[in-house]
Amino acid sequence: MSKHPAVVPVITIDGPTASGKGTIAHRVAQQLGWHTLDSGALYRLTALAVQQQGVDAFDELAVAQVALRLDVGFQGEQVLLSGQDVAALIRQESVGNLASKVAAYAPLRQALLERQRAFRVAPGLVADGRDMGTVVFPDAPLKVFLVADVQARAERRCKQLKEKGFSANLTGLLEDMRARDERDRNRANAPLVAAHDAKTVDSSCLSIDETVKQVLDLWSEACKKV
Repeated sequence: MSKHPAVVPVITIDGPTASGKGTIAHRVAQQLGWHTLDSGALYRLTALAVQQQGVDAFDELAVAQVALRLDVGFQGEQVLLSGQDVAALIRQESVGNLASKVAAYAPLRQALLERQRAFRVAPGLVADGRDMGTVVFPDAPLKVFLVADVQARAERRCKQLKEKGFSANLTGLLEDMRARDERDRNRANAPLVAAHDAKTVDSSCLSIDETVKQVLDLWSEACKKV
């Protein structure tokens, strides 16, 4: 019998764009044998669907309706939208920038809230995003706020895009990232902020393995307190 969602453990990993949240969340989940939630993918999928359907991106209710109708699936590395793998498409900067803008819409955030919470199933969940610890899973026993210097984040994103075959300009990425950080921190609905009980991890000078170890060590400490 599956556990009630309220007692299924959750580790939330929040932080700014390109701080490595997704990679760290997946590695931590692999180590623990848990499920993952890439909440940013849901906002990117909404943004992509808005673009594809020609919906007015300034119409908050119309954007929320797109989110409610999303036919989404996650299968390993694949991100499916209406049966099509769009994992590469949703990583384009134009989609990311639109996702950052529409993520400020209260109707959209409400539309996606229960969909995100439904990912909380046994044996556990590692959820990454910007408001996982503050809004979506406020009762999570471990909340991590993952940060990194904006220059380091821009360099990581530039490398990541080039490895996937996209053209990328470091200067442009740095400007976009600073603007996105500003929007995320100052939006009225669920701004990017560390939960009051979050543990901050700075990955600027850490490898992926070192960052994963820090999170797993924090989880071990949290388990001792339960």
